[in-house]
Amino acid sequence: ILCLIMMKHCAYLTVAAALFFDSALSFAVDGDRRNPTIIARTTTNSQLGSTTENGSKAESSTDDLLKPSYEIEKIPLRIGHGFDIHRMAPLEEAGQPVVIGGVVIDHKPQKWTDADGKYVDKGEIYETELGVVAHSDGDVIYHSIVDAIFGALTLPDIGQVFQDTDPRWKGCDSSKFMEHAYGVMKGYGYKVGNIDVTLILERPKVASFKPAMKENIVKLLDTTPGRVNIKARTHERVDSVGELRSLSCHVVATLELEN
Repeated sequence: ILCLIMMKHCAYLTVAAALFFDSALSFAVDGDRRNPTIIARTTTNSQLGSTTENGSKAESSTDDLLKPSYEIEKIPLRIGHGFDIHRMAPLEEAGQPVVIGGVVIDHKPQKWTDADGKYVDKGEIYETELGVVAHSDGDVIYHSIVDAIFGALTLPDIGQVFQDTDPRWKGCDSSKFMEHAYGVMKGYGYKVGNIDVTLILERPKVASFKPAMKENIVKLLDTTPGRVNIKARTHERVDSVGELRSLSCHVVATLELEN
């Protein structure tokens, strides 16, 4: 009888232990799924550079994001809007130059407002060359275009697909994001209808750089100059953009169904 009682208790303990470890395993797996640094959002095979299990998981995650369970209907015309904003700071602090539309914006020292008093008295002007503070190269035009294309296709935003916690995108040339967005667009049977860009920054001036920006966009999206427009304006010295502490961009894109 004593042996039977002991065997019964051992059985209870075994079941309890199994339930505990099963619960712990489920928590660990679910925890990984919720952690944005675990599930990497990737785009191109060249950026992956890996055939490991982690690389396979990253590719699978991208497929899940860009291939939703619902149907993306073949309507004749789609419209998307994209927006991006990045901080600007002295070049030595930002660690990278101002890149807009794939063009490095060379410029003389500008009158940047030191809001935190890091270089001069708080709120005073500090003359310096500027850089963009970002995880990738911080190209606001390219990021906004990608966001507009994804938006037109009812897909997640660029921040979900190319997470700023993923070390692979550190300092990445944003033309990689454009190339991937183009491939996704073509995969769903669409081409560029038109791209209308509104770049907002106080300084440096970019008028002379706009033709090169436009040429880059036309090539990356395999379209024509008559379908891409770039406008630039200041922010009338208002808020962080007006104080040269940030720059931003809006893009409206139309996608046409291919024959």
